[in-house]
Amino acid sequence: MKVSSGDFLKAYGRICEAALREPVSITSHGRERLVLLPADEYRRLKQNDRAALYPWELADRDLRALEISDAPSEAVAFDQEVASK
Repeated sequence: MKVSSGDFLKAYGRICEAALREPVSITSHGRERLVLLPADEYRRLKQNDRAALYPWELADRDLRALEISDAPSEAVAFDQEVASK
């Protein structure tokens, strides 16, 4: 569902109820600015946040764990991406 910011302000209750069923895009001047979704869905999405780190930012125990780990057998599908040319 997509609504303008003006319509959102006029029909806050109805649009909030709709957002419990599906994400609602709120637009301003025709451009999507916000997405309204249930708090449970937001928390679920936030659990998937990940931070990229440089190797030197890893703790020693994490580096050791990487050194002794084995890639899963499915990873062979990506070998061509690191193969020397």
